[in-house]
Order: sequence, then C-alpha cells, then structure tokens
Amino acid sequence: MVTTGSSSRYVTVKRLVAASLATAAIGFAAVGTADADAPRRGRVEVLELKVQNDQYEALDLGAAGPSLGDMDVYSGTAVQDGRSVGRGGGSCQVVQVEGEDITTQCLITMAVEGGSLTMQSLWTKGTSTPLDMAVTGGTGAYAGARGTFRFWDIGTPNERARAEIQR
Repeated sequence: MVTTGSSSRYVTVKRLVAASLATAAIGFAAVGTADADAPRRGRVEVLELKVQNDQYEALDLGAAGPSLGDMDVYSGTAVQDGRSVGRGGGSCQVVQVEGEDITTQCLITMAVEGGSLTMQSLWTKGTSTPLDMAVTGGTGAYAGARGTFRFWDIGTPNERARAEIQR
C-alpha cells in the first residue's frame, strides 16, 4: 500500500491521540483507586507473638535424603500476653538443593480473631534467623492485608514472631 506523507502523519497523530487518551484514562482510574485505598494503607497493626509449635512432621519424599519435594509440615498456637490469640499451620517444601544448602518455599495460614492471614517466603534451612515472610492476604478483618511477619528462633521453645500488617 502506498501512502502519502500527509495521510501517514494523520495516522500517526491519530495513534498518538488514542494512546494519550488511553494513558489519561488509566491515570484517572489509578488516582481513583489510590484515593479509595488511602485510609487502608495508612493503618498498620503490630502483633508481638510467642509461637508454641504443637505438631511437626518431616516428610522425605522422592529420593532418600534431601531432595526436591521433601516437606516439613507443622502447626501451632500464637500467644500474646500469655493468652492464645490464634492457631496456624503451614509447610515448607524443598524447591532447590545445592550441596548443603536446602532452599524451601514456606506457606503459613494463621487464624486470628476477626479473620485469617496468609504468608509466604523462601528460606534456606539452617540459616540464622530472623526469617521475614510476606503477608500475602487474608480474610475477614484482614481481607487485602499486606506486610511482614518476622520469625526468630524457629522450631525452638523460644520461637517468636512480630507482624507488621497493613490493612
């Protein structure tokens, strides 16, 4: 197809105007969303918890010894100021083995008053704590939650966690 310079410029200008309008529409939608979510993002809840593990199982799946797919499964109670404030459980599945370094992907769900929280992270077994896990969401009062759970002394009687939850 042969085009003249002026019709080519017309098509280019038309595309530029369409792209500008689309960008403006997206910008207005983003501003509307940001304004609607602003009060939620400004609220941070901090939980200081002691973790009391009550069940644990190490599953050696696949090849004997450390291998992809092996899993640790656990559950426990979250305690704050001497009283139980929630129950949780999760698993860490081996996703990479490089010599002595065993990397797992860990997922935890914790039910607390008003809803539940979900979190996840990668963790190399045997590394020193703390372990930071991303809060990936929740239900009830914690719907749409984001933030960080930091764990210390994992798997010991002194295990504890600090959550900074944005909602």
